[in-house]
Amino acid sequence: MSDVLAMRGVGVRRGTSWILRDIRWSVKPEEHWVLLGPNGAGKSTLLGVAGTQLHPTAGEVEVLGELIGLTDVFELRPRIGLVGAGLAESIRGQERVRDVVLTAAYGMTGRWREEYDAKDERRADRLLGLLGIEDLAQRRFASLSDGERKRTQIARALMSDPELLLLDEPAAGLDLGGREALVHRLATMAADPLAPTTVLVTHHVEEIPPGTTHAMLLRGGTAVAQGQVNEVLTNEVLSATYGLPLSIEHHEGRWTARAKP
Repeated sequence: MSDVLAMRGVGVRRGTSWILRDIRWSVKPEEHWVLLGPNGAGKSTLLGVAGTQLHPTAGEVEVLGELIGLTDVFELRPRIGLVGAGLAESIRGQERVRDVVLTAAYGMTGRWREEYDAKDERRADRLLGLLGIEDLAQRRFASLSDGERKRTQIARALMSDPELLLLDEPAAGLDLGGREALVHRLATMAADPLAPTTVLVTHHVEEIPPGTTHAMLLRGGTAVAQGQVNEVLTNEVLSATYGLPLSIEHHEGRWTARAKP
């Protein structure tokens, strides 16, 4: 089975500082990964490399069978769904939710004079339903809550039927209800056999959706541990990653962590 994503000795340097060092990582089809670590660990930088938004200073990166540096990333990027803070900022507030999703078929962030066929419209409507926002289809993007905006962005990222979906802290800034609604939708998506391979960046184990299969923990730009989620998320590994004694528990598909007394 070929890798969806493969990194061999990847490093990213900014000035004289290494943000990532010697990352060796393999992601296969149907896997769902979470990247965990403290602020400054390199999680978002690693996701940027995976999404072809950043070029590594060292090492090799293959995404969907294409070696970065020897392929046209502008042809590769439509095969990757990316959800991050930059996307929300590029969407005009007056756009209707359905159009925010639909316009991804043309790689646009707003409706103009283009026309969409019935297949595109059916797919947009199905994705709105998958993310639980079909009732918001005619609402303006600016009128949505943070949680509703995040789910709209995920639906949009799925519109081009990507083979790889990258989610950079999708629950950041959400209240408890918004976070739980988002985690539920991500778990539902992971259970779909047609769902793309996913990589989720988060700071909190409580945001890991059921269905997550693998985890990588980062600290100081290096991988502390990686592998199947049940084997990697241990007290010892989590404590080493965050630099303080932690206890982690797994119950009914969800994770919780707290500092040891």
